[in-house]
Amino acid sequence: MIDLTIIVPIIVGLVEVFKRIGLTTRFAPLVSIILGVAFFTGAQGFSFESVVIGLVAGLTSCGLYSTGKSIVQ
Repeated sequence: MIDLTIIVPIIVGLVEVFKRIGLTTRFAPLVSIILGVAFFTGAQGFSFESVVIGLVAGLTSCGLYSTGKSIVQ
């Protein structure tokens, strides 16, 4: 099973890479949710539980990024 403490920073990093490639910041939360769901459904198979955990991972990565950004500023 994949651990959330490993996946969340990976999602934050991947979203940052996408933003540097040209993704507008408006779509960053959507991309993080999609990545979270993709990671967990890919690893655990498509089920309600894996989708919910993927949503939690994506939303957590959004919150982690915005909190870190607020602290730095």
